Amino acid sequence: MSNRDKRVFMSFQGEFINTVDVKGRASIPARFREQLASIHEDERVVVTKRNGGLHAYPLSEWNKIRKGVEEMPPGTTREDILRVMIAPAVECGFDKQGRIQIPQSLRSYADIEKDIVVVGLFNKIEIWSQRRHAEVTRQSEARLDEARDVLAEVGF
Repeated sequence: MSNRDKRVFMSFQGEFINTVDVKGRASIPARFREQLASIHEDERVVVTKRNGGLHAYPLSEWNKIRKGVEEMPPGTTREDILRVMIAPAVECGFDKQGRIQIPQSLRSYADIEKDIVVVGLFNKIEIWSQRRHAEVTRQSEARLDEARDVLAEVGF
C-alpha cells in the first residue's frame, strides 16, 4: 500500500489532555507522531493560529496550503491570509520526549498557559487551551443540533 493509500485509512483522530511546561513545550500523542513519520514521512509540523486555537499541519499538508495561497489572485483576502495565518506560522520538530516548542506569541494568542487539549482532525492537529476547547465544543454542539439533516446524510 502506498503512502497515499495509507492516508485514506489513517489520519489524526482523538482528543488528548496534556500540559505545556514553563518553556512552552507541549507533548503530542505518540500515535500522532507515528503517523507523521510513517504516512507523511516527516515528523515536523507547521503550527499557526486559527479561530482562537492553534492548528498543526504535517509539512506535506502545509505545503499544499502554501501552494494554494501562492496561487490566489493578489488582493485583500490573500494579504489577510498571509498576514494572519502564514506569517506567524512556525515549523516545529519534536524533541526526544515527543514535545514541540510553541512560541510565546502563539501561546498568548490561544490563551495557553498550562492545560491543553490536543485534537486530531484528519489532516491536522488542533491545540487548544482547555477553557477555549470547552467553549468551541459547546458552540459546535449547538450548531450541530441545528444541522440534524446534514448529520443524518453522513451517517450520524
